[in-house]
Amino acid sequence: MAEVRQGVDALDRALVVLLAERQRYMDAAARIKPSRDVVHDDARIEDVVRKVLAAAGPAGLSPDIAEPVWRTLIDRCIAHEFAQWDRTRG
Repeated sequence: MAEVRQGVDALDRALVVLLAERQRYMDAAARIKPSRDVVHDDARIEDVVRKVLAAAGPAGLSPDIAEPVWRTLIDRCIAHEFAQWDRTRG
């Protein structure tokens, strides 16, 4: 069990690095988008989820994990982007 936990902890650290990189893209999007009205984009959300689900299967990731995780991630990233947009333009 110790090996499994060490593996999970190592993956968590790697995920933190990747999520920080994703957040930097959200920061860039907040700087680029011309208005606050375009921060939330339903079509883009569904496009991202579709792409994630298409990649999940071949990678061996259950869609029951992938979809809710990404929808939560997207929701929190949109909230972060709104805050960044307001900070830089508000």
